[in-house]
Amino acid sequence: MKDLYAVAYEVKCRYIGKKVSFRGLIEYSNYCTKNCYYCGIRKGNSHAERYRMSPESVYEAARFAWKASYGSVVLQSGERSDRAFVEEIETLVKGIKKLSNNELGITLSCGEQTEETFARWKDAGAHRYLLRIEASDPAFYRTLHPADHDYYRRLECLKTLRKLGYQNGSGVMFGLPGQTVQHMVKDLLFFKEMDLDMIGMGPYVVHTETPLAASYPDFALHKEELLVLSMKMIACARIFLKDVNIASTTALQSLHPSGREMGLLAGANVIMPNCTPPACKEAYDLYEGKTGAEKTPEETMDELKNTVENIGEEVILNAWGDSPHYAAKDHTF
Repeated sequence: MKDLYAVAYEVKCRYIGKKVSFRGLIEYSNYCTKNCYYCGIRKGNSHAERYRMSPESVYEAARFAWKASYGSVVLQSGERSDRAFVEEIETLVKGIKKLSNNELGITLSCGEQTEETFARWKDAGAHRYLLRIEASDPAFYRTLHPADHDYYRRLECLKTLRKLGYQNGSGVMFGLPGQTVQHMVKDLLFFKEMDLDMIGMGPYVVHTETPLAASYPDFALHKEELLVLSMKMIACARIFLKDVNIASTTALQSLHPSGREMGLLAGANVIMPNCTPPACKEAYDLYEGKTGAEKTPEETMDELKNTVENIGEEVILNAWGDSPHYAAKDHTF
């Protein structure tokens, strides 16, 4: 395993450098029209405390990220596609660009949308989009979602994002009940086939208010095994894909206090400091054991900067942190 991580880190240094990009994460809303079997904010979870941040709160969070020199933010929410939501996101993107003098890069992670909506949001100023497929095998995907959740619809959205010129991101969960090594190999091949610019993947961490939780009653006993699997996936993705952006996610820290640092040393190069107000952050409850919910954005920033510097990496400030893979493409449309 040490050899695997060392090779992945060497590939990262060659194609990315010993550099880490920060994305200020703003968890805008946990209202969701989807009912995925694994997710804590699924529509069917009647115990979830629903919220939507006010525009003023979103702008305050974005202003913090800008003043902290993060260079980029991620606006994330549960999945909706109604007219009011589409207009809200468009307004927020324009507002963030205006308050930062167009200096903040903007990634959206707001679910499946029409081509018209994706185009509107791009025209407003978004330039990256993360739409996780969660499982790239269609048959396995169906075991994780209700019948009205269409794998091919999600796939078409990823293709549309690429056509529109977004920096295109996706990702999967690993450690899922019923998942095999073959599924995860297919996931890596899927990333390559889709020509993705960024990967946001992570371990399956149980939320008890979900149907899938019953299939995984002894989750606490599997944390160490799941952590190793997470590092393997990051390392293999880095070696195979070379120059893409790969996130070291907060979920890793729920498995180990140094999980995010371990992810960086296994080949990841992006961390997403949470800029969401603590009250909302706690309610954006995708999985249980989410760390740092009680911390302020200032505390999170200081902690993560120290984390990166302590492992000999450099935080890239005042830059969008675009994927070298995207930069190498022909963008003539």
